[in-house]
Amino acid sequence: MAAETPSIRHHGLKARLRYLYHGSQPAAVRFRLAVIAIDLLIIAFFLAAPILREAGRTFYVIDYAIAAILTVDLAARIYAYSDVRDWLKKPVNWIDLVVLATLLFPAWLFNLGFLRLMRLWTLLNSDFFWRTVGRKFDDTRVEEITRAMAALVTFVFVVTGFVYATFRGRHDGITGYLDALYFTVATLTTTGFGDITLPGNWGRVLSIVVMLTGITLFLRLAQTLMRPHKVKFPCDTCGLQKHDPDAVHCKACGNLLCIPDDGA
Repeated sequence: MAAETPSIRHHGLKARLRYLYHGSQPAAVRFRLAVIAIDLLIIAFFLAAPILREAGRTFYVIDYAIAAILTVDLAARIYAYSDVRDWLKKPVNWIDLVVLATLLFPAWLFNLGFLRLMRLWTLLNSDFFWRTVGRKFDDTRVEEITRAMAALVTFVFVVTGFVYATFRGRHDGITGYLDALYFTVATLTTTGFGDITLPGNWGRVLSIVVMLTGITLFLRLAQTLMRPHKVKFPCDTCGLQKHDPDAVHCKACGNLLCIPDDGA
């Protein structure tokens, strides 16, 4: 048998990666579940990074190991994608590249390390996640609530990391990561105990931004929780994506629908 040419190997690898990252077969789903589990462990490391950094060399070993994992994962996703230019047009992918940069250059970009927690937002807002975990949920309410909670939690920890990296050692109230988290939650909920306040005009501006953004994210989460139950079922005529579970006709165009009833 003739040896495989580089072109054949190239297309074979690309097809294999497309199967693993985009396929619906059980083996592909198990692969993506493993990737998601590793992602969650990495996010847990990012959350504990401000404390673990004091471990010195061990921290950097883990940091570079995670950088290698994310590099391989991102390279595989790009390679499996049909159009690289289209992949680069998605802001969520640029966030992953920024996260990777903070891992590759931790000594120089540690002050931007708070951006690593954006990985939680990109994961829970990715098609990759919802094709794997969310495929079991036909109703959009579960997805919308998850996305809203991801935005709120990510915002809390990104702001906490920013406050910790910027004001630690420069303000008496911010002596540790817990102080930064306490300030963020107190400000975001507009509780405003006043025992920890950021100094200067920039501190006031940051507090205002946290309060306004926090209110917006809370309202979005509340609206999502109170919103009527919907299911994803595209209308063949007008393309409307969401309908009531018991809808017989599309409310936009009146087209006859046939929404599957799992309980039947």
